[in-house]
Amino acid sequence: MRQLNEPLNRPGAYEPETGVLADLPPWAGGRGVLQGAFGLLGAVDRAGEAGLTRLASECGLPKTTAYRLLEQLVALNAVERCHGGYRMGPRMFQLGQEWQPHPGLRAAVREPVRRLLGATGATVGISALREGQTLVLDWTPGENTVVPPPRSGTVWPWFTAAGKVLVAGADRALPLDRLPASWPREAAAIRDRGAAFDREEVVPGVCCVAVPLYAADDVPVAALCVLTHPAQHLERLADVVQRTGKAISASLRVR
Repeated sequence: MRQLNEPLNRPGAYEPETGVLADLPPWAGGRGVLQGAFGLLGAVDRAGEAGLTRLASECGLPKTTAYRLLEQLVALNAVERCHGGYRMGPRMFQLGQEWQPHPGLRAAVREPVRRLLGATGATVGISALREGQTLVLDWTPGENTVVPPPRSGTVWPWFTAAGKVLVAGADRALPLDRLPASWPREAAAIRDRGAAFDREEVVPGVCCVAVPLYAADDVPVAALCVLTHPAQHLERLADVVQRTGKAISASLRVR
């Protein structure tokens, strides 16, 4: 079974398709330096720990350039040295914890998510849509967890339940892969129901219900998701999740 921390397509910070920096000017250029540094951060994130040779090769950088950039990142605590080479540093963790797709989202979801966990026993999470993919913001395992929940920052394709409910509610074109011919009909059904479902489409043995979270307008800023097993009655579960989503949205609108 595929683990939830193993996304189907994990993009880098520079060239999502290849993971290689392409068509950059000489490294004296400031933009090239930034892209190189973020490319290395993406490579370190994907690897967990990796040595200089691997990181330079994955990013398409000369080893001397990769070493210089990595040492600068070490000085900033963005990465740190380890026995295997380099790994993510505490500064990136601190910065990442501060990001949210809407001000006050984390505070608004805290108590409703706690109550939803108690009512369902299922794993509950919050996801957002970024660069045409589903970005996991946070997951809290429940008593009836079907698989280990994905870690924060994991990226999944847009066609998860969370991604579908956000794409269906978007007010503009999004950078997505080619949509299936059936998508307009499915998107309309999602908007009518107020929820999207994943019936083992992404991970065998795992189903998901997702509902949109709204702020000041009718464009969702994030999705509330519940992971469960195939035997669960998803329609009834969706009613419970929707009530929680409406409570969170009401809180967001006054922030």
